[in-house]
Amino acid sequence: MDSRSAEILREILSSSGWVERTREFGLTLRATRSPGGLLVVGTPGEEPWHLAAHLGDEARLAGLPQLAPTLVRWAPAPDAPEHLRVGLDRIERARRGETLFVVAEERAPAPLLERVSDARRVGATVLALDGGDPELEGLAHDALAVTERAPLSFDGAQHLISLAAGETGRRPGLRDRLARLLERVSGPRVPSY
Repeated sequence: MDSRSAEILREILSSSGWVERTREFGLTLRATRSPGGLLVVGTPGEEPWHLAAHLGDEARLAGLPQLAPTLVRWAPAPDAPEHLRVGLDRIERARRGETLFVVAEERAPAPLLERVSDARRVGATVLALDGGDPELEGLAHDALAVTERAPLSFDGAQHLISLAAGETGRRPGLRDRLARLLERVSGPRVPSY
């Protein structure tokens, strides 16, 4: 799904509450303090590499290095590129200021739930995008469940979250307001030739 398709999906879902909820979730992802501190993990059967790639794109385009994810894999190949060799032991090293984002359409297996619990205990923020897993949602600080009755697919929710995470619509700060005031007071800049 490209960004235009995601925007169309947003328009379709505008009255459902899903757009606002995915925006809130995206903002929470941005609270990660450091580059590489957003850990994205799935289940043994479904690694969220596609979502990680979109988050990486959004991080680059929005100038938000803390949004650049670390894809945590269940069984990384030893000869894989460095960014694809991050194993579950990285979750064990999670710390305060980092975010563990669990993406699991199916129920999360017990070994993952144990690691998630440990990461939460040491201060990492735990977020979950799931298909309605009460155990995982109970461990998460914030969770978004995409059940069978949801008006969008699990894949669609991932696209809306990554798009929302990269949005930089911010309120103008003091410098921005002062610059506009100075421009009004001093008049337009006229280049001299």
